[in-house]
Amino acid sequence: MTDPVTAPHPEPEPSPGAAADAVVDRILDATVRPAVGAPRGVVVDSPPGAGKSTLVVRAARELVAAGERLMIVAQTNNQVDDLVDRLASKAPDLTVGRLHASDGRPAAEALRHPNVTAATKVADLAEQDVVISTSAKWQWVKTEAPWRHAIVDEAYQMRSDALLAVARLFERALFVGDPGQLDPFTVVGTDQWAGLSYDPSNSAVVTLLAHNPQIEPHRLPVSWRLPASAAPLVSAAFYPYTPFRSGTGPGDRTLTAAVRPDGSAVDAAVDEAAEHGWALLELPARHTVRTDPQAVSVVAATVRRLLDRGLTAHSEQGSTPLSADRIAVGTAHRDQAAAVRAALVGLGVPVDPTAGPAVSVDTANRLQGREYDVTVVLHPLSGRPDATAFHLETGRLCVLASRHRHACIVVARAGIAELLDEHPATEPVQLGVTVKFPDGWEAHHAVLAHLAGHRVALR
Repeated sequence: MTDPVTAPHPEPEPSPGAAADAVVDRILDATVRPAVGAPRGVVVDSPPGAGKSTLVVRAARELVAAGERLMIVAQTNNQVDDLVDRLASKAPDLTVGRLHASDGRPAAEALRHPNVTAATKVADLAEQDVVISTSAKWQWVKTEAPWRHAIVDEAYQMRSDALLAVARLFERALFVGDPGQLDPFTVVGTDQWAGLSYDPSNSAVVTLLAHNPQIEPHRLPVSWRLPASAAPLVSAAFYPYTPFRSGTGPGDRTLTAAVRPDGSAVDAAVDEAAEHGWALLELPARHTVRTDPQAVSVVAATVRRLLDRGLTAHSEQGSTPLSADRIAVGTAHRDQAAAVRAALVGLGVPVDPTAGPAVSVDTANRLQGREYDVTVVLHPLSGRPDATAFHLETGRLCVLASRHRHACIVVARAGIAELLDEHPATEPVQLGVTVKFPDGWEAHHAVLAHLAGHRVALR
């Protein structure tokens, strides 16, 4: 019998900061100081808000400090401008080149820094420590001397054919991305390549790992964006094999209202979300057109009340009023987003960011990678008579459910669980295609089961 006094005690779990720092140190060692014979690629899987951009900045600084010139590849101009802005702010000692198309102009936020130079030709940026551009621009660059190092940001959004077009430009690369987000977009059919290792519609990381099985992805273990109320659900529903935790604990983030509720269901949902981090504002079951007028009206009214209630967000970063630019509305379709914008304008809510702080209203594709204090989501299956592959895509729901730092309010019609049960998977099974898990049904049911405990009925 083991003496309880001398029995070994389990090691205490490291703090979120210590756990994240240990993983980042290993990533930087593999990137900046690779062992002899190490693979030419380093892959980092990052859950929502895990400090992916911070990792890119640190890796860039260490590579430049080691005497390297660096190219960075992102997937959209917005991502490039955000990276330029962040890198120039966090590393003012670096010179940053912003390579852009001849018919485009970088955002003002990217060009406001004295250490940033913009040009349409890579030769004009030859003296810059770091050069950043989109994969679409990099594929047209011609150079006789490739870069020794590259960083590919949002690598899971990059199609493998885009990687093939730019891989000639560098010798080693750090690939950073979120495997739970939306898959790369393509406008052509891809069935003829399904199951093949060189399927051009696959993400850059999927193809890279298929041809380089010796590469073991690193995984960031902490989300600094998602609060303690959200990280367990998002981790279990969308990252069952690569779990993560929140960087904050229960009660570390709160929302307080200066104005008392008016007794409406909308205000009840706002209070539920403020207290618990989630709310399901449920309309009666009904099949509707895609731009469901009643659901759109409820979404707009919810945003209006969020502003009228005078909410203040309290977190480890301090206390700040909930302004319009810290609220986002997420939809599945562009016409739904347009309808919500029109409804918000009718309620006097600003939606034009060029005129000042404004609510962001967009699809999951465009909200990907962005962060807000509170989000209002129009559920992709709300009011639908069927459950299509588009609306069931796991990444779409993951994006919509993981943009917030404090709370998420989901607006939906009743009957989604029954809809899921009535529409089992009908997609053809293709040889060689890895079954994606969790699938849409699993993820939707997991989220709905959690939201059921925070339901507010609107009758």
